[in-house]
Amino acid sequence: MFSGGVINLQRIIQPTTGEAANVVVPQLGHLLKLDPYLAPYEDEIRRRYYVFQKLLKQLETEEQGIDIFTSAYKRFGIQVNRQTNEINITEWAPGAKAMYIHGDFNNWREKQYPFTRDQWGVWRVTIPPLLDGSTTIKHGQAVKLLIETPDGQLVTRLCPWSRYVQKVEKANVYHGVYYDPPVDQIYQFKYSQPKKRDRLKIYEAHVGISSSEETIATYENFRLNVIPRIIKQGYNTIQLMAIMEHPYYASFGYQVTSFYAPSSRYGTPEELKALIDEAHKHGLTVLLDLVHSHSCKNVEDGLNMFDGTAGCFFHDNARGHHSLWDSRCFNYMEREVMRFLLSNIRYWLEEFKFDGFRFDGVSSMLYHSHGINHSFSGTYDEYFGLATDTDSFNYLQLANYVSQTLFPQSITIAEEVSGMPTLCRPLAEGGAGFDYRLAMAIPDVWIKLLKEKKDEEWHMGNISWILTNRRWSENNIAYAESHDQALVGDKTISHWLFDDQIYTHMSIFAERTSVIERGLALHKMIRLLTYGLGGEGWLNFEGNEFGHPEWLDFPRAGNNESYKYARRLFHLSVDETLRYKYLNEWDRAMNSLEEEYQWLSAKDIFISRRIEADKIIVFERGQRGLLFIFNFHERKSFDDYRIGCGHNGKYKIVLSSDAKSFDGPDRINEKQIFSAENIMWDERQFSFQ
Repeated sequence: MFSGGVINLQRIIQPTTGEAANVVVPQLGHLLKLDPYLAPYEDEIRRRYYVFQKLLKQLETEEQGIDIFTSAYKRFGIQVNRQTNEINITEWAPGAKAMYIHGDFNNWREKQYPFTRDQWGVWRVTIPPLLDGSTTIKHGQAVKLLIETPDGQLVTRLCPWSRYVQKVEKANVYHGVYYDPPVDQIYQFKYSQPKKRDRLKIYEAHVGISSSEETIATYENFRLNVIPRIIKQGYNTIQLMAIMEHPYYASFGYQVTSFYAPSSRYGTPEELKALIDEAHKHGLTVLLDLVHSHSCKNVEDGLNMFDGTAGCFFHDNARGHHSLWDSRCFNYMEREVMRFLLSNIRYWLEEFKFDGFRFDGVSSMLYHSHGINHSFSGTYDEYFGLATDTDSFNYLQLANYVSQTLFPQSITIAEEVSGMPTLCRPLAEGGAGFDYRLAMAIPDVWIKLLKEKKDEEWHMGNISWILTNRRWSENNIAYAESHDQALVGDKTISHWLFDDQIYTHMSIFAERTSVIERGLALHKMIRLLTYGLGGEGWLNFEGNEFGHPEWLDFPRAGNNESYKYARRLFHLSVDETLRYKYLNEWDRAMNSLEEEYQWLSAKDIFISRRIEADKIIVFERGQRGLLFIFNFHERKSFDDYRIGCGHNGKYKIVLSSDAKSFDGPDRINEKQIFSAENIMWDERQFSFQ
């Protein structure tokens, strides 16, 4: 029973049918060979590629190429001329009638420094140095733009290119901070970035909750205390959430207002750089959770209504509003929006040395419905019909082109649930160019089983089908649960399994009830089965690896602004008197085993047994004789059970959830050797008992 182991153009002119049909997609033939179902949609793939290539050509001829275009963060916003100490400020606000800058540096005098406007709606001003030759605006001073809207109002706005913003004391809005620290305070990177890797083992983390204290944790805390834990657990990649500045802490970082500013609630940009450098010191890849799918609708400290109009960065109609997220949607084909976002990609990769991105909300971007009330059937007409927002698809192609061309070692992951074909295929094939997509259907399956089905109703065929139901030509990141399940209002796997006993019976001295017995077994088995079968990468949200007993609830009005549940109790995983240590050790052992056998990079998976009566799943993965065996039966264990295998020879147990070291019942002799016989079984040439 219950055991498992291993063995500036507003729009691009759309091409005519003839133009699209004639465009050459270098490797389209290879794509169609991989997925013959794409053949009827060849013209649409060509059309998307045509627009992508046309955009690149326009940027080459009109903007001096992608390199100059994406360096805009060095020209826009507040920039200082190091030779003269003049300050040059450049902003795009096509709807504004006038623009000024004011702040601490001039005692907030409103119209002392007026901007001038060019024909493209770009505003500029130069502020001369002081008489002593120093810059007029000093590091750390608060600054804001003052904009005259089309109807004549004077409104304050933050610079969209701000690199540091802070919350005003006793207020809910942020103000811009001129960030130009002295040279001796600028962090100097010491360690080289890791090469692009496969077999990602991702530790998804949120800096602010990465402490047991009832407060907002810091970049420095993460560097000193969390990175060593990640290394010990055997992960090779960190995915940092909620870095881009977001006024509402409880948004989990997904309501971004300042796209160039690392969140000041955790510390300074230099401390974030030190965190990333520390990770690189130990060979870890660091990914940023990048939010380009939408923008917070805040006005005074966000991008919304920046120039006094509903457009500017966004569509100025219903298309520019996300009804479910209550946010604004970018107009990706507007030249200055494209400049802003593509430069943002380069900024994080170049200035902070992130190694890539998890692109948030890709499904929302790809469909005009944003996926709201959209049940995806998997038919290809859904992917290549009028429901698809091809502007967004072309933007994602450009985004991946920037990453791959300027930073060839970077990695991109799409948070995408619809299964859009070609999303993770190379640009040369007409794909969007992502390296991976998140296997978002898997966590829903596990939660549905735990919530709605009795153990005897679990269907081995359905489980294994869901775990392998992916486009084999496109890499997936598998996970049993993520931050979504940890949030208040939902329940993690450990909460579904242990229920109230997670608070009363996790001590090794407490009664080992049937609930605890079942929970320990299934927590380990669910994670290993997903890890082994579900994708080409693995992801875990911090704390879930040891069955964190508390949900995640950020301070808000509904909980009296409490930080009690906005934290991670890492100490529980190393407490010798608690069972969490066994789940934590199982997590480490899984990562260690994958590092040894490298199954995540193996495409050859053979599921030889998924027997409903016995509740058994058996599969092989890779060329190193690794055999996974799971018994999900709620009552039965089996003796002399025959298992088919693809390799002749002797087999030994390399990981067992039944082992005492993982708080298992210790029913299996881990030292026994299994000799394969020349007996065909379950369509495998050999077998053993």
